Amino acid sequence: MVSATFRFHDELNDFLAPFRRGHEFTVPCAEAATTKHMIEALGVPHTEVARILVNGEPAGFDRLLREGDRVTVHPRAGAMDAPLLHGHATRDPRFVADAHLGGLARMLRMLGFDTLYDNHAHDDAIVEICERDGRIVLTRDRELLKRRAVARGCYVHALKSEDQLREIVERLDLARSARPFTRCLHCNVPLRPVDKASVLDRLPPRVREHYAHFSTCDACGRVYWEGSHWRNMRRMLDGLLNNEDT
Repeated sequence: MVSATFRFHDELNDFLAPFRRGHEFTVPCAEAATTKHMIEALGVPHTEVARILVNGEPAGFDRLLREGDRVTVHPRAGAMDAPLLHGHATRDPRFVADAHLGGLARMLRMLGFDTLYDNHAHDDAIVEICERDGRIVLTRDRELLKRRAVARGCYVHALKSEDQLREIVERLDLARSARPFTRCLHCNVPLRPVDKASVLDRLPPRVREHYAHFSTCDACGRVYWEGSHWRNMRRMLDGLLNNEDT
């Protein structure tokens, strides 16, 4: 068994035991332990890590730890466009949200992002989707993010849906690629514009009278228009996206 000294930076400290936060600490390591093994044993999912230095030199997750190694671990600074350790570009991000993040999934769809969600999905199914489709896993379950097959993921710190959306938009720099109201909130399918005449029989009388522009989902048949609910959501999203531009 060897001992190594660790220092975690910024929000990575949130995953550590309180007595280890904000300073160096030395811990024993299992025989042939890698940086990934020890980082996750200390509570930090590998998906949250952008950069590892061992004795001041860049290292990967597979670096075997030796006696006296000093390990510094840094989080992502923001967007996932060029993550240092994970090797994936994320210019058109697609997500899979776990069973506890239905509100966040709906809001990401509202912004136009392809977001899978099933409130009955188990962790194994989410990992399979992530591995198969290259989706980013969104979860508040750090053990899910420690799975080796999860190449990209985000631990969601906030508890309320709107705060979660703001957190993910800021962290992944999503504002520039958002396309609000282009995806069905229920089916995750892209919407298409339709003539009013083709959906007239599906509209409430008041909507027929006051609105002229419509879109529909080909999967579920829902029709969308720019009513009061749309305007309320628009104000919320404008506040979020405009803040990202400042």
